[in-house]
Amino acid sequence: MHRRKFFQAAGSALALAPAALAQSSASTASTPPRKATMRIGTQHSDQDDVLTVMSSLGVKNICSTEISPSLDEKWSVEGLTRLRERVEKHGITLDMVPLPLPSAYISAAEMGAIMLGQSPLRDRQIEQIQQMIRNCAKAGIPAVKYNMSILGVVRIGRTPGRGESTYSTWNYDKAVAQLTDKDELTEAGPVSADAYWERIDYFLQRVVPVATEEKVRMACHPHDPGMPEPQGFRGIHTVLGSPDGLKKFVAMHESPYHGLNFCQGTVSEMLKDPNKEIHDVIRYFGTRKKIFQRALPKHSRRLRRFRRDVPRCRQRQHDRRHQDLSGSRLSLHADAGSRPDDPRRQRRRPGVCIRLRLHPGPHTDAGLAVAREVSTSTCYRSLTVAALYEVLWAFSYPC
Repeated sequence: MHRRKFFQAAGSALALAPAALAQSSASTASTPPRKATMRIGTQHSDQDDVLTVMSSLGVKNICSTEISPSLDEKWSVEGLTRLRERVEKHGITLDMVPLPLPSAYISAAEMGAIMLGQSPLRDRQIEQIQQMIRNCAKAGIPAVKYNMSILGVVRIGRTPGRGESTYSTWNYDKAVAQLTDKDELTEAGPVSADAYWERIDYFLQRVVPVATEEKVRMACHPHDPGMPEPQGFRGIHTVLGSPDGLKKFVAMHESPYHGLNFCQGTVSEMLKDPNKEIHDVIRYFGTRKKIFQRALPKHSRRLRRFRRDVPRCRQRQHDRRHQDLSGSRLSLHADAGSRPDDPRRQRRRPGVCIRLRLHPGPHTDAGLAVAREVSTSTCYRSLTVAALYEVLWAFSYPC
């Protein structure tokens, strides 16, 4: 959809709003208002200048950037409390922090022994993770996110996009063709699906009970991208790279505090027809209350297509999408297995935070002009008109 059509549609919707409200007032008069279960949020930065801009855009929930690669003063109860209180000074709630288990290549992972299965070092690292979760609970931080990654986020480079932009790109066939004898395997060596599951189980068995006791939700990101089976990639089988793998994952060590950082773009890469299939996937995990955080697939870098018969994808702009975001939003709204007006949905439930990613782009004159009208912060000056448009688009789907 073009910008002009988008704003025309938005204006038409506003014009029709009074009539629609009048028509529905009789049916909703007896229905008590319910608390929204979805909220717009962001991640990657908790710097004060960024939070100032986010609060001006109406963002009230965030996940912070990385805390520290190991258990230190920043991970103490006092350090986490200071972080939470600093975020709250901007009128924003700190909903989640990342554990030092990023989506990084294994040699760059802070706690790589966990996924390498190297005891006793992994046991010491897991003990640190356990204490981080306990400290989050004491500091009033209700959730953490993490990855179970060896390959990291695999790409082959960038391809030309709209204007001067470029797209982060993945193509399995090209990636395999580019491999040399030196990088045919990762530092982890061959890791079969069974071995990968054993390492995941080893971690969950020791960490989920702590999260459950402390009432801290753990949101795991899927493998990005999932690799075709039985080939795998560089000797690694990405077991969290398919809907079936994710279903098995959330069923292991079942707990209401064990779930997903549901990146809709990554999950869409796993489907042959994302526009049709994604709704059933959302409903499956949503009805089981396993979506703790949801990342929109159609914003500044999260538009993907990944077909199992053509294993490739590109991350593109929000308005150049292959999915109907409003449809997937409705699927997420129905994650209680009922219609929005069903009395069962009136109960208060933990919310789902929809992440909004903002990434700096080329500094255009128009972008700077718009930025100066609103804020003089360094962060805001780095956003282009296209990035601001992504914000408006994301906010066009009310919670």
